[in-house]
Amino acid sequence: MRVTPVLTSAAATSALVAGFLVAAPPGSAEESTGEPAARPTAKIPTAVGKGGAVSTVDPEASAAALRVLKKGGNAADAAIAAAATLGVTEPYSAGIGGGGYFVYYNAATGKVATVDGRETAPRNMPTDAFIDPATGKPYNFTPELVTSGVSVGTPGTPATWHRVLKRWGTLTMAQALKPAIKVATRGFVVDETFHQQTLDNQERFEAYRATRKLFLPGGDAPEVGTIFRNPELAATYADLGERGLRAFYRGKLAKLMVDVVRNPRTTQGTDLPVPSGYLSRKDLSTYKVRNQSPTKISYRGYDIYGMAPSSSGGSTVGEALNIMERTDLSAKTPEQVLHTYLEAGALAFADRAKYVGDPRVVDVPLRTLLSDKYAAERACNIDPDKASVKPVAAGDASAYDGVCPAPAARGTVDTDTENISTTNLTVADTWGNVAEYTLTIEQTGGSGMVVPRHGFLLNNELTDFSTVYNEADPNRIQPGKRPRSSMSPTIVLENGKPFLALGSPGGSTIITTVLQMIVNRIDLGMTIEQAIAAPRAAPRNTANVTAEPEFITAYGPVLTDRGHTFVPAGDAFTSASQIGAATAIEFGPGRKLTAVSEPVRRGGGSARVVSPR
Repeated sequence: MRVTPVLTSAAATSALVAGFLVAAPPGSAEESTGEPAARPTAKIPTAVGKGGAVSTVDPEASAAALRVLKKGGNAADAAIAAAATLGVTEPYSAGIGGGGYFVYYNAATGKVATVDGRETAPRNMPTDAFIDPATGKPYNFTPELVTSGVSVGTPGTPATWHRVLKRWGTLTMAQALKPAIKVATRGFVVDETFHQQTLDNQERFEAYRATRKLFLPGGDAPEVGTIFRNPELAATYADLGERGLRAFYRGKLAKLMVDVVRNPRTTQGTDLPVPSGYLSRKDLSTYKVRNQSPTKISYRGYDIYGMAPSSSGGSTVGEALNIMERTDLSAKTPEQVLHTYLEAGALAFADRAKYVGDPRVVDVPLRTLLSDKYAAERACNIDPDKASVKPVAAGDASAYDGVCPAPAARGTVDTDTENISTTNLTVADTWGNVAEYTLTIEQTGGSGMVVPRHGFLLNNELTDFSTVYNEADPNRIQPGKRPRSSMSPTIVLENGKPFLALGSPGGSTIITTVLQMIVNRIDLGMTIEQAIAAPRAAPRNTANVTAEPEFITAYGPVLTDRGHTFVPAGDAFTSASQIGAATAIEFGPGRKLTAVSEPVRRGGGSARVVSPR
């Protein structure tokens, strides 16, 4: 694979077959055909209108969903079309090698339902899988553990798409995948985000032959403005559309994925140990998504629906809002509201760490965590004028009566291994159906393993488990278990009708991003455009609150006076100083739709409506 700035027509044909990157300079034959005009690149953060709407981080994905809506598809159809396209244009954040959570409002029934398509640990995975046998100590988390076969869970995304289309859609899988196949075949324009994410993962990508060939042509990251094509992924999608789930979970591709995980195909001379994994063909052939009831709480007249465990999103967002509702914030200043938000977030995160895991393996007291009586007891820990000392202790979910208990001892900080990379999309259709979907391959670039000849990366989702096994830890490694996630696709109803749908990537900051946006919109009275653009802080029960620099500038002095301490956002994998990359749609009177995406974060997003105002 190589990069060429200009190709003749014959060379371009060969490049397409081989998966080359091709630059399309002004005046070239490709430009004169008008083809670049078919590659959406403009990122429009807000769109207002009727007839359906979509918001994603990527203009190609939003355009794919919009085409489906305009041709009569519903929100479920458009969501899968967008998700598949994100697998092409955002391959380091999502794709068929990963998993996710889907929340859907069905206008015909007035009900919200969910699909849990989370990855699972292989049935033969030992509890000490993350311990290096040579040293008896855990593998280094990055780049060694995240770049490995042992981190790969059984993917759930193809099964999620199949279930969503069967349950709510009107299109076949082949029809829903058509837009993504087109984008993978004709290519998309490389932007700064794609270029930089490739550079950030260069060492990991160079460890695998297939990954280096696809994403590091000529030994370097694709240049901004070039055209990136992935015909192997297009062929994989076409096979999935034609043969259904057996094309992925059984047969040659399943066998190849297992072989790649168990015998990583590393490049000669790589310094990474790349420990092998435990995925088996039986893990793939027996994988099932879960139809689940959503979490539900009422907050200041709104019904908030989220994702139940194995996600911790619905329980933690819901508990924090319940705690906040014990305080009348209507006459409070923004600083007072944010103080309550920071304290409630820390309390909910303490309970998340102690109680939430895969409910098939762990007894999760979900009803208690979302009860008003339990929230009243937890709210006793909030001093309106002073921050508590972090970390705060978890509550006692086995014995509570809504009466303020004696002050608890300090808690412990839960180790956070979730990476910030994931993606989210929001779709609504003309009939009133709403889809909120968060999907991921975990680390930016997943495990780093591209499946040879198939053009997609495998996840490293199992690193969301706690690294060291502890019987008391609800997120301990266990075979067949789904690791705890923070993904928080959320739908808000008012009087039984959609009011707001939202979600975000960002690892454990997904929870705080969704929570803060709801607080911004409902408690602080911001417009949805303001709510998504406002600076963010992420209270996760740590001594220092991670916050965007703009938040620290705007609110740091007065909140510091109350005892809060802040550190600028950033992570171990990139130099990012931003939290989340949310998408949302608000539903107004007269069937008005306001679709919003990030105006700045992650290079901005793409919001579209079927009939602009």
